[in-house]
Amino acid sequence: MNKFRVVHYINQFFANIGGEEKADIMPELMIGTVGPGLALQAGLGDEYEVVATIVCGDNYFGENLEEAKAKILDMIKPHKPDLFVAGPAFNAGRYGVACGTIAKAVETELNIPVITGMYPENPGVDMFRKDLHIIQTDISAAGMRKAMGKLCSLAKKMVNKEEILSPSEEGYIERGIRVNYFNERRGSERAVDVLLDKIAGKKYETEYPMPSFDRVPPNPAVKDITKIKLAVVTSGGIVPQGNPDRIESSSATKYGVYDITGMDSLTKDRFMTVHGGYDRAFVTENPNLVVPLDVLREMEKEGVIGELCNYFVTTTGTGTSVGNSKGFGEQFTKKLLEDGVGAVILTST
Repeated sequence: MNKFRVVHYINQFFANIGGEEKADIMPELMIGTVGPGLALQAGLGDEYEVVATIVCGDNYFGENLEEAKAKILDMIKPHKPDLFVAGPAFNAGRYGVACGTIAKAVETELNIPVITGMYPENPGVDMFRKDLHIIQTDISAAGMRKAMGKLCSLAKKMVNKEEILSPSEEGYIERGIRVNYFNERRGSERAVDVLLDKIAGKKYETEYPMPSFDRVPPNPAVKDITKIKLAVVTSGGIVPQGNPDRIESSSATKYGVYDITGMDSLTKDRFMTVHGGYDRAFVTENPNLVVPLDVLREMEKEGVIGELCNYFVTTTGTGTSVGNSKGFGEQFTKKLLEDGVGAVILTST
């Protein structure tokens, strides 16, 4: 029996090659299944065969986009796949962007079904939701089994050219594409039923969900920065040596508040970065590149700013959910206000 041929794309982490220290590896072809490919093969069943796995470092892909796409396509073509699977990437931002980019390229170049999976807050979702079927996953790889189950189910329907049902039925993220269908009851009747259920406090589901935009109106400009206390908040992962609060290098669940009283600069013997999303070499040598204490102290002495807050607030931004980020802000802004802070510089990477 001829089996459907599948090529799988994963990053260096899921290939068990390494973490950030291996994020710059070039595309590499491996025959058969690797890492999560075992779950992919099991989910697809005996009619499918994962014939090859492409592994590429997240940094390499992001920094060499066109070159990486070309190399990976050249690796895929000889295997003549019937299906291409990328990831799933969960909430890993660079990985999600890479999965979406190469999946779209394969779909365009080879004209075969492609599929990937991501957490809704992954930046790859907004970039590629209109181009691809993206299975909605949990925030981390702890949800691998559930994600692979949904991914394989939809992938097989795509290969067999079966009708793809709605996002809620198939488990993929809404693509913003409207599809006409016939209902036994008029829209006005259904709308009245929904309205009555809402009025009665019963459970109801709209047929036209509206997008939710969490917009925060900007505060007015600072009238006189020479008379205010200024604080630094960063998502760049700067922490004291040893990372005493164990802030995660990605998908952070906590933040830290660290004292800088009497300091004119952040020195490398006292501070480090735990951020997992950029090359840390320069910041390891000079933490002021992310928390610019040296420059702010000069501005304070020159009277450019009224006063510098005697601590900074820090976390890591890589993969950190919007929910956690919002929660952090709601907590530490209370302290900032209590301490008379009038403005904040938010530094990232």
